[in-house]
Amino acid sequence: MTEHELEAIAGGYHGDPFSALGPHALSKNGRTEWEVHAFYPQAKTVDLTAGGQAVPMQRTHPAGIFTARLDSQPQGYRFRITDHQGGVTEAEDVYAFEPLLSEFDLHLIGEGTNYEGYNSLGAHVVTIQGVVGTRFAVWAPNALVVSVIGNFNDWDTRRNPMRARTGGVWEIFIPGVKAGDPYKYSVTSRFRGHSQMKADPYGFWMETPPKSASVVADLDRYTWHDHEWMEQRGKTNHLEVPMAIYEVHLGSWLRGEHHQPLTYRQLATKLVEYVKKMGYTHIELMPLAEHPYTPSWGYQVTGYYAPTSRFGPPEDFMYFIDSCHQAGIGVIMDWVPAHFPKDAHGLAYFDGTALYEHEDPRLGEHRDWGTLIFNFGRNEVRSFLISNAMFWLKKYHLDGLRVDAVASMLYLDYSRKAGEWLPNMYGGNENLEAIDFLRKTNELVHQVQGAITAAEESTAFTGVSRPVYLNGLGFTFKWNMGWMHDMLHYFERAPIFRKYHQNDITFSMIYAFTENFILPISHDEVVYGKRALLDKMPGDEWQRFANARAFLSYMYGHPGKKLLFMGSEFGQTAEWNSEGEVEWWLLDFEVHRKLQTFCAALNTLYKAEPALYEVDFHHWGFEWLDFHDSDHSIISFVRRAKRPEDYLVFVCNFTPQPQMNYRIGFPEAGLHREIFNSDAEMFGGSNMGNGGSVMAKDVPSHGRPASAELILPPLAVIALKPDRPLPPLRATAPGHSGSVATG
Repeated sequence: MTEHELEAIAGGYHGDPFSALGPHALSKNGRTEWEVHAFYPQAKTVDLTAGGQAVPMQRTHPAGIFTARLDSQPQGYRFRITDHQGGVTEAEDVYAFEPLLSEFDLHLIGEGTNYEGYNSLGAHVVTIQGVVGTRFAVWAPNALVVSVIGNFNDWDTRRNPMRARTGGVWEIFIPGVKAGDPYKYSVTSRFRGHSQMKADPYGFWMETPPKSASVVADLDRYTWHDHEWMEQRGKTNHLEVPMAIYEVHLGSWLRGEHHQPLTYRQLATKLVEYVKKMGYTHIELMPLAEHPYTPSWGYQVTGYYAPTSRFGPPEDFMYFIDSCHQAGIGVIMDWVPAHFPKDAHGLAYFDGTALYEHEDPRLGEHRDWGTLIFNFGRNEVRSFLISNAMFWLKKYHLDGLRVDAVASMLYLDYSRKAGEWLPNMYGGNENLEAIDFLRKTNELVHQVQGAITAAEESTAFTGVSRPVYLNGLGFTFKWNMGWMHDMLHYFERAPIFRKYHQNDITFSMIYAFTENFILPISHDEVVYGKRALLDKMPGDEWQRFANARAFLSYMYGHPGKKLLFMGSEFGQTAEWNSEGEVEWWLLDFEVHRKLQTFCAALNTLYKAEPALYEVDFHHWGFEWLDFHDSDHSIISFVRRAKRPEDYLVFVCNFTPQPQMNYRIGFPEAGLHREIFNSDAEMFGGSNMGNGGSVMAKDVPSHGRPASAELILPPLAVIALKPDRPLPPLRATAPGHSGSVATG
């Protein structure tokens, strides 16, 4: 090495360390000799050992660069390092290994089409030439030097500089580094002398905050036991099956004896047992990718590939999902590709430039949230995010992703004033790169058998849950934020005023079949002064609980899949507190236990009746009987299964005034069983009803050939079903298949 190279290695700013360190052939007087260079600043002496022989290495720089000269090419050698305290260790030569990533891998990364980039980048425990260690790879195209630091090199930024590869990727194989070892990248930029220690963007595990290092993880050592679930999932049309989703924030669902959060393995027992007992089909987890700030609820992510270590290591999260699947419960997780925080160890300004984000804050910053926006037009960024979606589905067997803040991705002027945003190439406000990214992501996700996506999207953007080939975004589902707003607006009013707002109840049916909707009552509706679901309901205690039951009954009768946030199922009275736990103590009171019983019964009814889930997204699955009686705040409708003869009649009374002998039209004459009554005494109601059944007679009403006189309980919903066997199966009417292509 030249004097300049020696100084560069010793100073930690040599941009091509493999050209200087390790074994190198020298031509001298027509002969080939070999030099081996090593950098161990902690060493007093270093010996090169091979075949039982030891060659003392010469210190060629006072900072700790050692050189051995050999007559032949060294094979299978190691270093024996003696430190200044007399301690002796042995190590492989990091700089004796050839490049590991193929040129094709690098090409796909640069092209933005490496949709499983987590197999190339990040930290992977591997065996090379019989040597066990970890292969590190990171994308930092504007870096002068990138080095790996950790306990294995005393966090010395000079010791393990990486090899620069095509397209700005850096890689290195470090023998002896194993699963459980923390590490970071020290990134020195070409620009402005910027240098920063960064967590691995593709890191599979991270230290528990406030620590911020990545941790080497071996994700392939967990043995899955959910083969039956995964096989069945691939055969399922999720548009035609019941989906009753229980939304959970793991850190505050239940706390331990000393108020500590439960671990993934504890939740695999307690949460899974509870959800199964309550009859929910899916758990939706608020974001679990690693995040430094706990009160962000996981929506400001720094470790996109790492499940938070707050509740345990990655294999424990796999165990949790595995346990859910073995219990017949699907798992959806919130995914946050819209933005990321500015934390110094994260993605922000990764290589001294706006690498993952936009440089211009008019494109690259969410000032409302204090976060940065991904540059969706950059190939490597698209590959990073799409690979992340595939990672959660393939490595962790997640059943779906609920994509957060989609509206903020679709529009360049989202929450911005004039002059604070830049139009697209056509002068419009649509974020064309983000739209293209979402479409490609959904196309690829739907290639994973049985996987689904759901968009939290609050605008009138067309075709969110329509296939990409029909110019849609390709999501499986869209959250129905309009329904949620209208319903809560209606139920928060005193019943005496509801007759003036009948349209709040009926308006959703105008657009109910324009998208594949999920009806959400989510965490966003029970925080920041919005009050708990039960507390939104007017009246005395009896009326509040009756209103809650009527609200949830109508929700389950309305077309669309269902989602309810934890605590709402038994009437939590306080707003959700992410630092506490659900108010389980309320179950000491009978009225709350009965509401919990009601919600479990509602899920049982929902899963038992095809009319409630088979045709959620077509008009032939729903028909109004009557919505004109605003004076009494009464509505009635029919829900039909794929077999139209299989139907339910719903009648809703949204006032505390019972109605006697109230005539409603029926699709046919005959006995109809009252299969559900939200006013049942077992649910906390007054036990008013129709004695279990009604007889619909050949008396036309509401445009139907038959009708019946009903007793309508106060603030209640009843469901009736014809008491007859279904007719023999016949050919389905044209256009009545009840299915829609997605993705």
